[in-house]
Amino acid sequence: MAEYENEKEEIHAAIEEVLTSGCLILGPKVKQFETDYAAYCDVNFGVGVDNGTNAIFLALKALGVGENDEVITVSNTAVATVSAIVSAGARPVFVDIDESSFLMDTSKIENVITSHTKCILPVHLFGQCVDMDEVNNIAKKYNLKVLEDCAQSHGATYKNFKAGSLSDIAATSFYPTKILGTYGDGGMVLTNNTELNNRLLRLRFYGQEGAYNAVEHGYNCRLDEIHAAILLKKLNHIEEYINKRRFLAAQYTHILGDTSLILPDESLSTKHAYYLYVVRHLRRDLILEELKKRSIFLNIHYPLPIHLMEGYKDLNYKKGDLPVTEKITEEIFSLPLYPSLTADQQLFVSDAIHDIIKKHHL
Repeated sequence: MAEYENEKEEIHAAIEEVLTSGCLILGPKVKQFETDYAAYCDVNFGVGVDNGTNAIFLALKALGVGENDEVITVSNTAVATVSAIVSAGARPVFVDIDESSFLMDTSKIENVITSHTKCILPVHLFGQCVDMDEVNNIAKKYNLKVLEDCAQSHGATYKNFKAGSLSDIAATSFYPTKILGTYGDGGMVLTNNTELNNRLLRLRFYGQEGAYNAVEHGYNCRLDEIHAAILLKKLNHIEEYINKRRFLAAQYTHILGDTSLILPDESLSTKHAYYLYVVRHLRRDLILEELKKRSIFLNIHYPLPIHLMEGYKDLNYKKGDLPVTEKITEEIFSLPLYPSLTADQQLFVSDAIHDIIKKHHL
């Protein structure tokens, strides 16, 4: 892939340095990346972990979320968000989303708060931040914790504050396709709270403080040195990645602005990092089928909301419970958007969409 070719030499050098050092687990590269990425997000502490799902899981455990607790979140997200909540022993409680941003509809939160509610988990989906002022105001009113899911929002901002710095604790992923991705799995938990940071350091390593002394039940969720070294190199380029994504998004908006597609809505309060450029159309399936005939294969993020998935039927949600979520999952699809996308490739996709819409009078 083009990104790898562009950065191959420094990536190989980073890996070689780790292998030569002989320090492969929880060494200086992990510590340096934790420090540097936390600083990038304007928070005091970062704890590197093995993947984004466990970042959410450990964040919940650090907050004391467990059996009989409820966590308010959305159904329009990756399964990982809900999987982590259930794995922590808690129950996900869903609120609907805003139709223009596809993000948590904060006006619905208070309607689902109960005596069991422990935490609000907003998902900064597709690269844009939730209305965190409203989330935090509600959390303060009801004495709840806030955990941001930042897996798709590296570098995004809300009122000039970075994603990950807007809550009690935040979790992110460095899966290969992310804005800041490694060549495998990786994740991090971010916080300004010293006590939470210290507990996270224990929880990711069997609950240990020092060698061979577990002071609480913990887990094996460590970020390794090789991925930390790769991420340190790539962190130097993160603003380039985001600027290119924003440029490509602006190009799509310009080129496709005269079509019947509903294009992404960027809030004036946010800087969208455009992890994905997600559009809507009532005839989504027809457009995708026609694009396939031209060898253009696009993704849907996400085609089935989690509250309707077989694996979570025990949560007792049914079709119609989250009408906006259900509506948009039948209309959305993602256009190609990554830093190495060329102008010709983008124009090829855009021209095909123009042609299909015109041909079918959409």
